[in-house]
Amino acid sequence: MSTPYPFTAIVGQDDLRLGLLLNAVSPAVGGVLVRGEKGTAKSTAVRALAALMPEVSVVPGCRFSCDPVSPDPACPDGPHAEAAGVSRAARTVELPVGASEDRLVGALDIERALSEGVKAFEPGLLADAHRGILYVDEVNLLHDHLVDLLLDAAAMGASYVEREGVSVRHAARFLLVGTMNPEEGELRPQLLDRFGLTVEVAASRDTDERVEVVRRRLAYDDDPEGFTARWAAEEEALRERIAAARALLPLVVLGDGVLRQIAATCAAFEVDGMRADIVMARTATALAAWAGREEVTADDVRQAALLALPHRRRRNPFDAPGLDEDKLDQTLDEAGRQEPEEGESGGGDQPDPDSDPDPDPGGSGPDGGGDDGGGGGVPPQGGASDTPSQTPEGDPGAPGRSAGAEQQPVASAEPFRTKMLSVPGLGEGAAGRRSRARTEHGRTTGARRPQGSLTKLHLAATVQAAAPHQRSRGRSGRGLVVRRDDLRQASREGREGNLVLFVVDASGSMAARQRMSAVKGAVLSLLLDAYQRRDKVGLVTFRGKEAEVALPPTSSVDAAASRLESLPTGGRTPLAAGLLKAHDVLRVERLRDPSRRPLLVVVTDGRATGGPEPVALAGRAGRLHRSEGTASVVVDCESGYVRLGLAGELARELGGTAVTLDELRADSIAGLVKDVTAAGRAA
Repeated sequence: MSTPYPFTAIVGQDDLRLGLLLNAVSPAVGGVLVRGEKGTAKSTAVRALAALMPEVSVVPGCRFSCDPVSPDPACPDGPHAEAAGVSRAARTVELPVGASEDRLVGALDIERALSEGVKAFEPGLLADAHRGILYVDEVNLLHDHLVDLLLDAAAMGASYVEREGVSVRHAARFLLVGTMNPEEGELRPQLLDRFGLTVEVAASRDTDERVEVVRRRLAYDDDPEGFTARWAAEEEALRERIAAARALLPLVVLGDGVLRQIAATCAAFEVDGMRADIVMARTATALAAWAGREEVTADDVRQAALLALPHRRRRNPFDAPGLDEDKLDQTLDEAGRQEPEEGESGGGDQPDPDSDPDPDPGGSGPDGGGDDGGGGGVPPQGGASDTPSQTPEGDPGAPGRSAGAEQQPVASAEPFRTKMLSVPGLGEGAAGRRSRARTEHGRTTGARRPQGSLTKLHLAATVQAAAPHQRSRGRSGRGLVVRRDDLRQASREGREGNLVLFVVDASGSMAARQRMSAVKGAVLSLLLDAYQRRDKVGLVTFRGKEAEVALPPTSSVDAAASRLESLPTGGRTPLAAGLLKAHDVLRVERLRDPSRRPLLVVVTDGRATGGPEPVALAGRAGRLHRSEGTASVVVDCESGYVRLGLAGELARELGGTAVTLDELRADSIAGLVKDVTAAGRAA
């Protein structure tokens, strides 16, 4: 077993270390989510925390780590007789992103359950993590069905395994710690709220600090045992401080004035539900205990807010986490002033009467992530739609403008809920919420012989396969004689995530009619839909003389939104170049991830200018996509009383469907767009 890097040897990263230590002092805080770029000691710090956690006393031989003082009455290894417990170190259990459901919750031997009536259960990672740490690296890449299981276990403190009416339950209370790189995609809001605290980490820009990081890491790699021994005294001192803080925690007083400040802060930042108030109270209490005090102060409340609220105030996926510290200080000050005797006001009706009611007022965020204002570079709700677009200079009606007439980026219009766009047929891609696919989860559509281990039993098909052989197998009792060859795997149909590749026309013809704001709003709406459906996205733009890949395919939808917002416009319309660039992107992605089916979304008015025979070239490029069976949709951005219908012609060349900006809205009176026509689809 490798020697973990000492926690006290980590250089800098004060917020990261504090968030982890507060959870060590008070596991009721609810875990911590660590967000940051790669190579910032996220995983190192989490693994080092285990060595500082107090030992736990468990029932000897219990696979579910039952506490001998109060064993779980429903423990599968129980009931437990009274016996002295044995102490062991708290476990840190790592959940791989690609783990199966059985690996997480455990597996039930269906064959023995049917033939013998025995609940032969093999515990999973949730059982191993009970009363310890469950660590999920790259938690934002975790599959949806595993996220659902984590949510259930975190909410109930127990894990349930059910297979065709046979169920097993065991306790599963753990400290949930996740790490993620936001560039690879955001986390589902439901799971995000389950983390008590969040911290942002970034590599230091201080030369001396970076030198010390490298020096210590090289020393550790050369001699892990010797390096750890040199930090043993600091580790022991920190371990003793954690134990002292844990002992002091029940004595810490959380006064009414402090509770008023907590409630006023959560109300001022418009967080959903009451979990934020509870987490802030627990965090502030842990901060006081960590400082060796028996009373929570306003400074504790402020620090608790900076740790517990940033990830809860996001109003949509494109908002970056963060708090306006000036607003926070104002709220705490006002709540502190009004709490002594104004009982009639209650403090809850007007927690912040003079502050800006907008939770994201556009100021600079304090979380150190480099984002301005917590808007993630995209202001989908902050005046984008009611701000006039910057009118391009020059002839507004000329579609073939010169390549040098570049205009500054315009703001996006307000996003809206879009209609469902899906890829026809039945895929086998990564789990998601867009197109039909064969999956391990969903509705049962049939049965087949299992390939490998059985995960989802089709009971009726299994009984049907075993029934003809009961006499030859000498069945004499009531039990069904089942052999492994009789078992049938349920075939299920669910939804997959797709690669949605946007090809956006940024030429002068789009900007000349002041349509770019509406176009960006439509693409932003589709990006929001892609986030909700767990897609990968990419962005190709074309204008002037060429096309470029503004964003290679990624799971980070908010990165695509940021690139879209800064997109300049102007110049001619090299439509063919945009389609050919998209073809190159899709060709590479088919090699990287052949199971993920693409959906091509071309956002244009259909005009093609520049070079010889631009319209014919665009038609040939469209037919190239059609020949490869790429599902496509053209979002027609043409406006005005006289319309040329060029986008519809392009859609026919692509073998896809054309929809206008108005038809794209989910609440429009046009018919629902259910499937995007693909080339070669049977009539």
